[in-house]
Amino acid sequence: MNDIDKAKELASVYQELKQEIGKVIFGQDKIIEHLIIALFSNGHSLFVGVPGLAKTLLISTLAKTIDLDFKRIQFTPDLMPSDIAGFELLQLNEETSKREFKFIKGPVFTNILLADEINRTPPKTQSALLQAMQEREVTIAGVNYKLDYPFLVFATQNPIEHEGTYSLPEAQQDRFMFNIEVKYPNLEDEVKIVQQTTIGKEVSVKKVLSPKDLIEFQNLITKVPVSEMVIKYAVEIVHLTRPESTVLKDVKNFVKWGAGPRASQNLIIAAKTKALLEGRHHVSIEDINYLAYSILNHRIIINYRARAEKIDTSYIINNILEYMRKNNE
Repeated sequence: MNDIDKAKELASVYQELKQEIGKVIFGQDKIIEHLIIALFSNGHSLFVGVPGLAKTLLISTLAKTIDLDFKRIQFTPDLMPSDIAGFELLQLNEETSKREFKFIKGPVFTNILLADEINRTPPKTQSALLQAMQEREVTIAGVNYKLDYPFLVFATQNPIEHEGTYSLPEAQQDRFMFNIEVKYPNLEDEVKIVQQTTIGKEVSVKKVLSPKDLIEFQNLITKVPVSEMVIKYAVEIVHLTRPESTVLKDVKNFVKWGAGPRASQNLIIAAKTKALLEGRHHVSIEDINYLAYSILNHRIIINYRARAEKIDTSYIINNILEYMRKNNE
């Protein structure tokens, strides 16, 4: 099968995935779209929202549509790094009659890892995922252990201001391609949710994607051409988030740290994925604008002045995109 036929197949699989997930999750079309973009982009994602908005159900439902190994970690205040990565256990070797250390793999050794309520555990334990998310490996007692491929972390998080939560370190937030705000459903969708979940009937979803196909689709996406103009546009957006290199007064006044190069990379790869999922073979500036919020909002660190004046990252991103639109008319 050539790349054009494979691209058509990807667009078809995308529709099937949305249909299967839609049997369980009502509304939240944009959230589902971002989750699937992250899957094919091989990018980790963080879903932020108050309890009860089906964040965990969304991710576990996606896992059921793919023939991949899936594990879930419920993050709690007493969770230890070894509970994630694994540990060495001293055991007796029956053949040599000597005690030897044996590595016991943790739940991070999987294809899709659901890190549930990731900000309910202290930063020391959160950081146990850093190496795994970036390098797809973990180091235990000086030995590197490669993770299975593909490996994706989909995490849920309660709002930071809620009791019993910890802020994620900036370095870990940057590992997530998307930071997606999950909002309350509208009235119509909530009626469907209540109807579906109070009749005692379990909805089943079918598997529509194999590991082999997923890897082929991920490789196909890297081949999508992007014009130099679009790449420059994406990089300019990221540069405008940085107080030391921006021309925007609001960024200079209200931003402490801007986004790094990983944001530029994520904008392009996610835009490539979005284009192919929609049956297009080119990336547009509109793709970049559409994805900018969920890729930048966790990478822009506002200062105390911004908090005092109730300025948030959405306000900053809006200003940047408006500036870019005016300069590209």
